[in-house]
Amino acid sequence: MSSDALPDDPGTLKAMLLAERMQNERLRQIIKELQRHRFGRRAETLPEDQMLLGLEDVEQSLAGDDAAKPMTPAERSAQAERRRSNRGCLPAHLPRVEMIVDIDDKTCPCCRRELHRIGEDRSERLDTVPAQLRVLVTVRPKYACRKCEDGVLQAAAPARLIDGGLPTEATVAQVLVSKYADHLPLYRQAQIYARQGINLDRSTLADWVGHAAWHLRPLHERLLARLKQRPRLFADETTAPVLDPGRGRTKTGQFWAYAADDRPWGGPDPPGVAYVYASDRTAERPMCHLEGFTGILQVDGYAGYRKLTRRNDVRLAFCWSHVRRGFYELATPGPSPTASEALQLIAELYAVEKDIRGRSADERRIVRQQKSGPLIDALEPWLRAKLALVSQKSKLAVAIRYALSRWEGLRLFIDDGSIELDNNIVERSIRPIALTRKNALFAGSDGGAEHWATIASLIETCKINDVNPLHYLTDVITRIVNGHPNRDIDQLLPWAYRKQELKAVA
Repeated sequence: MSSDALPDDPGTLKAMLLAERMQNERLRQIIKELQRHRFGRRAETLPEDQMLLGLEDVEQSLAGDDAAKPMTPAERSAQAERRRSNRGCLPAHLPRVEMIVDIDDKTCPCCRRELHRIGEDRSERLDTVPAQLRVLVTVRPKYACRKCEDGVLQAAAPARLIDGGLPTEATVAQVLVSKYADHLPLYRQAQIYARQGINLDRSTLADWVGHAAWHLRPLHERLLARLKQRPRLFADETTAPVLDPGRGRTKTGQFWAYAADDRPWGGPDPPGVAYVYASDRTAERPMCHLEGFTGILQVDGYAGYRKLTRRNDVRLAFCWSHVRRGFYELATPGPSPTASEALQLIAELYAVEKDIRGRSADERRIVRQQKSGPLIDALEPWLRAKLALVSQKSKLAVAIRYALSRWEGLRLFIDDGSIELDNNIVERSIRPIALTRKNALFAGSDGGAEHWATIASLIETCKINDVNPLHYLTDVITRIVNGHPNRDIDQLLPWAYRKQELKAVA
């Protein structure tokens, strides 16, 4: 701006200078945020996976140094004892194969008398037997009477998942677990089979997955129905690229996740999660999925969930983790006293939750009312006071308004010990979907995405109930194929396969 265009009034000049400073500060904040997004870490805490990778590198380096360095017998004995204490005992259920290493001559080298055994030393090592494929040959003898000529008698053929197909139920279950639990795309699984001399086309494996998903669909529907009977649910959603052949590109679908988990307060109901695929993210989707649900729904800031409250039988509890994230993004790029102070106040809420984790709902409610309640009551006027002092277009104002506009749902946990402070339970359940999406890139069709939701729901519910998904799917598919009655479908839900009661999550 040229000097001729500047006004002569000092007050106007001050206002223009203040506006210019605010605009510059806003642009600097955007630049810092873009730099952190491009070059910095996105997690709000130190990533555990990265820590483990770093520790693995250190351990590998130390192991290489130990292997190259000569050691005395005493040092070797001390190292072996240290490894035994770190390793612990190998599981008792593993089969043991004894290998006896004995001396060749059992006579005394001095007097040549026969030696007698006075003891033994035992050591155990973990061995691996590569996966072994085998062929199950079904033989059905035919019988006929030489006298009566009434025809041939023969046992009925065993039921199969795929009529005339090659795989057993265990093989199909292995493909499902590899794809949706271990995140191995089908083309990689085909390569693994090819190394063992079994040539299976990817389309063949996809056909197996489709048949299994079709049979498991009633179980997925029952799982979602049982979860909707709970008084509390968590909800979240994530994108899902889906191939759109007509356009020659992928379209963006949505996976909706609905989870229940009472372990943080020792509740009686088993945890579970159900995914539902939809082609869009409109508010009608959760309204349709949660038809018949009444109670507390804990969600993030997505406005589409608010329509559920119009029925007067659903209340929304919001997530403090998402509130914290807005201030974290301001405090991380550079100094922001208000954002840092907000983070400290929110950290005090999480410190209270850490102390009461695993206690009963009544105990949690009492402690929250005593400790968290005053913190919440002091935080609201503090946020309103700070909002009045900052530009309404700034990132800080956006973060403050995000919290204040959801304040009723954010303080709902104070008077109910069964409500969590955040939505992290369902966000953890979303991570396997993201990992599979990253490796597989996209779903082949809307139907394929629905199969994905069906199988992933059962597998993830198995995992949070400490149930082996491979054993579970093998047994369930076998039972369904052999005509398990639909009236007893609850016997096939993942938590029915639990061997012991689950402990409260730490």
